[in-house]
Amino acid sequence: MQTSSQSLATAVWPQNANSTVQTIALVIGGTLILAISAKISVPFWPVPMTLQTLAIMAIAAAYGSRLAVATVIAYLAEGLAGLPVFAGPTAGPAYLLGPTAGFLAGFVLLAWIVGAAADRGWDRSTARLFGSMVVADVVVFALGFAWLAWFFSGGIGVEKAFVGGVVPFVLADLLKIALAALAVPAAWKLVDRWR
Repeated sequence: MQTSSQSLATAVWPQNANSTVQTIALVIGGTLILAISAKISVPFWPVPMTLQTLAIMAIAAAYGSRLAVATVIAYLAEGLAGLPVFAGPTAGPAYLLGPTAGFLAGFVLLAWIVGAAADRGWDRSTARLFGSMVVADVVVFALGFAWLAWFFSGGIGVEKAFVGGVVPFVLADLLKIALAALAVPAAWKLVDRWR
């Protein structure tokens, strides 16, 4: 298994760049992308359809596991602090206990799974990256489903959680996964030609 020595995100920076500045800039840039992707949404009940999974998958594949997880945690912390970064018009601690809580928690694991695949060099292979993204998406769905079915407001039940929290999103997520799995290896090819 190939291990990547450098992430796509760091490969495009000048070699003599300050690593602390680079890390801070990438985390802030990543949280900005996540906030924008949350606002691009289609209202569904009980959770909206957003571009967040696409954004997190692309960020994780480009950043690697540690930086991707740090970025998602920073994004969640921004929302916890009350910044309007989530899909809804509100934020704060109550939002993190709402219907999307399981999915939001799943985003951290999504970032870690896809980022770990990128750390192993899978970010250069569309097929391997696609596979890791599917696994990560299943984890997000499982956490989101479980939260809705058994914990949110005392649980809305298995059937409602599945029909409202999983079914409407499967095809869209497969499309998002395909886009991210095609884009990141293509970006690597451009970077390799440029360097």
